[in-house]
Amino acid sequence: MTLIASTGETPDTYRRVDSLEAALEANDRVIVPLALAQAAAGQLADRRFGLSVSNHAPVEEIVPFLETVDLVAVEFPAFSDGRGLSLAKRLRRAGFTGTLRASGPLIADQFADALACGFDEVELPETMANRQPVQQWMEAKDTISRHYQNGYGNDRSILQKRLAAREA
Repeated sequence: MTLIASTGETPDTYRRVDSLEAALEANDRVIVPLALAQAAAGQLADRRFGLSVSNHAPVEEIVPFLETVDLVAVEFPAFSDGRGLSLAKRLRRAGFTGTLRASGPLIADQFADALACGFDEVELPETMANRQPVQQWMEAKDTISRHYQNGYGNDRSILQKRLAAREA
């Protein structure tokens, strides 16, 4: 896996586990599936951990753990399935301030969108990282700077700018 943040490739300080036993045995930070979140919150009370959620998980199922976890990895099954982008916005609106990770076969053209929706980093399978190296992701991040959606990114939308120009 390759982990890419807005500044470039970054080391991954988490290890994915699929059982509570593996999480308890690990000495480093772990990412557990949402199905184990309740048990992990009780058993790993002395340390923070990450949570892996599907891109169609109801935000209501994730919110109870946002105070406990310091990373949420939203799993994208395919680059063509954008539900994870909407989930990222909802998690940020719910008050999550930790690291938000998009995980799966995204493409470089989606990097600016992922960052604008609240993701901090993208975890790519090696096949995707080999096809589109980190430099391509960095270039794609700055290619599209305008957007039509309200509440997207840090700048006003194209429509909001046009309306302001008419009023001026």
